[in-house]
Amino acid sequence: MKQHILLFAFFTIIGSVQGQEITGSELLEKAIKYHDPQGNWETFKGTLFVIMETPNNPNRDSEIKIDFPNQYFYVKATKGKNTTEYTVDKEKCMLAFNGESNLSDEVKKKQNLTCDSANLYKNYYSYLYGLPMKLKDPGTIIHKQVNLDKFMGEMYLVLTVTYDQEVGKDTWYFYFDPETYAMEAYQFLKDSKPDTGEYILLTGTETINGIKIPKKRDWYYNKNQQFLGTDILKKSF
Repeated sequence: MKQHILLFAFFTIIGSVQGQEITGSELLEKAIKYHDPQGNWETFKGTLFVIMETPNNPNRDSEIKIDFPNQYFYVKATKGKNTTEYTVDKEKCMLAFNGESNLSDEVKKKQNLTCDSANLYKNYYSYLYGLPMKLKDPGTIIHKQVNLDKFMGEMYLVLTVTYDQEVGKDTWYFYFDPETYAMEAYQFLKDSKPDTGEYILLTGTETINGIKIPKKRDWYYNKNQQFLGTDILKKSF
């Protein structure tokens, strides 16, 4: 018992000291320098290929085109026999299903083909594949204190992030390698409530347009560690 108490005290002290050595903003800058050393994300123009694997379901293969300078986003996703396409070109939205763009209201409703969905995909992929750079966006609150904590058996520098009320209510924790500052995991809690939300483990790297992007993301529920699925980033299918 005494040994366990000493170990707990050791990690608590180390975590506290590390938190005093580096602030949240400084940690974020170091992480961005690792992932995007040339500052290419803001002008990113390229294509991502993502395979989503989920238990007991066919894979979802997505071709994602992002062109920030021209305010253009496109995703073509194939799952089983069906293919959906969402395009956001500046303020214009276009939808297609199995190659057909002249869609009936019935098909749109059944397949949830809406401009809201198109913008949701745009924000979703831009956020996840733009981390940690996206943590510089307006409305993001970077907490000053940084802790050195153990997560999934590894020690990480932990950055806590919340958002202005109009942006979001979730609390996010980002886990960075203490030596390289590579982002290796993150998790979020809904409304800061324990046992809500999910955690994501990151492995491997694909370098696209000079940006180091996590190759594989494994998703789990926080509550029971139930596996939800895996996203795999590829340079081509």
